Amino acid sequence: MKLDLSSLRKAVESLEKALNVANDEIFMSRLNDDQKKTVRAGVIQNFEFTYELCWKFMRRWLEVNLGMAYVAGVSRRQLFRLSAEHRLIDDVDRWMVFHDARNETSHTYDENTAEDVFETAQTFLDDAQVLLEALEARND
Repeated sequence: MKLDLSSLRKAVESLEKALNVANDEIFMSRLNDDQKKTVRAGVIQNFEFTYELCWKFMRRWLEVNLGMAYVAGVSRRQLFRLSAEHRLIDDVDRWMVFHDARNETSHTYDENTAEDVFETAQTFLDDAQVLLEALEARND
């Protein structure tokens, strides 16, 4: 069964666009502090949404290609291990960092947390793109 990856593709593209805006030093230098925080919040929201889609697509791919019995009830770490074994992702520990960052955004929100998650989103984009490419290559 072929997975419809369009929502994941759009989410990864949206995160990339948000990061491009946030990393545009000329544009950002023209903004006041509230506007800069709003741009950063947009990056964080894109990270949250894209991360959620990423792990759900990992699970869907594994369910379709391995069977529901292999995936049902596994922990997030185990899901990432299975995904790495099947060459969807490269680094289980890095995906656990993304998972922890995502959890941070849903439990607490302060300036330090926001800055940490914003920095994590920068790293996450590359890994999300790698996952999308792997899913596209194996999507038959």
